[in-house]
Amino acid sequence: MDTNILVKLYKEHVGTEPNEIIEMPGSGSNRRYFRLMGEPSIIGVIGEVKEENEAFVYMSKHFSDKGLPVPKVFRCSDDMMAYIQEDLGDKILFNEIEKGRKTRVYGDEEKQMLVKTLKVLCQFQFAGAVGFDFSKCYPSPGFTRRSIMWDLNYFKYCFLKATGLEFLEAKLEDDFERMADVLMRSNSATFMYRDFQSRNVMIKDNEPWFIDFQGGRKGPFYYDVASFLWQAKANFPNSLRQELLKEYIAALRKYKPVDEEYFHSQLRHFVLFRTLQVLGAYGFRGYFEKKPHFMQSVPYAINNLRELLETPYVEYPYLNELLNKLVNMSQFTDGLQKRSLTVKVMSFAYKKGIPDDTSGNGGGYVFDCRAINNPGKYDRYKPFTGLDDKVIKFLEDDGGILVFLNHAYALVDAHVSRFIERGFTNMMVCFGCTGGQHRSVYCAQHMAQHINDKFNVKVELIHREQNIEQTFNTKDKK
Repeated sequence: MDTNILVKLYKEHVGTEPNEIIEMPGSGSNRRYFRLMGEPSIIGVIGEVKEENEAFVYMSKHFSDKGLPVPKVFRCSDDMMAYIQEDLGDKILFNEIEKGRKTRVYGDEEKQMLVKTLKVLCQFQFAGAVGFDFSKCYPSPGFTRRSIMWDLNYFKYCFLKATGLEFLEAKLEDDFERMADVLMRSNSATFMYRDFQSRNVMIKDNEPWFIDFQGGRKGPFYYDVASFLWQAKANFPNSLRQELLKEYIAALRKYKPVDEEYFHSQLRHFVLFRTLQVLGAYGFRGYFEKKPHFMQSVPYAINNLRELLETPYVEYPYLNELLNKLVNMSQFTDGLQKRSLTVKVMSFAYKKGIPDDTSGNGGGYVFDCRAINNPGKYDRYKPFTGLDDKVIKFLEDDGGILVFLNHAYALVDAHVSRFIERGFTNMMVCFGCTGGQHRSVYCAQHMAQHINDKFNVKVELIHREQNIEQTFNTKDKK
């Protein structure tokens, strides 16, 4: 279909022909979008599926009548293969949070826009469902067991098989059935947007407006929350996700009582399901249709999956085992080591100077241990170091070093956690004392072990004055 029909619709609506027609960049679908320049500017859409166009037009009117922020549809072609709609401009939420996405540090304005978006989502899900005719939805009126299995098999055939990973299909299907049971217990009469992510939110007059909702249907609200907060390339740090979940739950309470423990427990299953579903889509669009944009998103989705698996999905034992193998395949881990955090922990003597940071990063701490009772004052401890039992007992019986280290742990834990979220590769933590033999050695040794145990990151430990080096490597996750 050419653009003559869009010119005809524009003229019928405005009274004049557009000055210019500009085709807009494509997305994941086969719909084509055009900007019809003139007074006013209007968006023209040519779709390949009549029923999908009809669904969008119906939903646009329904949501608009509810006062929800969606583009109005002005006119449709007689065959429903084309229509013109309100032009919301060029600002999409995905681009408006670009600084946060790239640095993983989100400013107040970015956070406020994300909070606004989640609150409007809640309105769509509940207020938008009132009086909604779900029979108008395409391709399915609701979130069903069949649609769950379609998506899981989409992942299996379009992504999992394409990786070359061997698996037992019958055992995998058993766990897919178990997952469907868990997901279906949350079905509700709410509107499920389905593809709710920051590329489908426009920003107009500093407010979020929603587009591309034509795949929506009746279904659980958990799905959209998972889609938005775990969108692969949005790259939200987990700390921000938790902040935003609190805001969403507060909005949700206006419509229904919320058991927060159950909410988080159930959401976790939808996050896994959505992650598998988008990997299936990336596999089809990337491996088979050769669209590079989708292949670029795969590492982000794999990283989401890797983080999810840190807490095992005991409900799906074979799937859990298989996914751990998947995220550890060389094609997904070759670049991971270069991006992972290494913490260097050192003990030193102040009289020989504070150690240089050879990484050039300059991040971390230098802790002064000289306020702690010094075993080196006593002849019986002089031959020993902070690694020896006699010195360890002296320091721990005195107690001061334990209080000191607990404060240091709290500071370093926050720093390591943030550096991991932001994708930093180097951090340094140093402990100094008079001779670099007793107190600083004890503290550095315990800090290195603590960081490795808690965060499972590589730690390089150096007792500079003792000429001792030790490496704590990451441990394989079972």
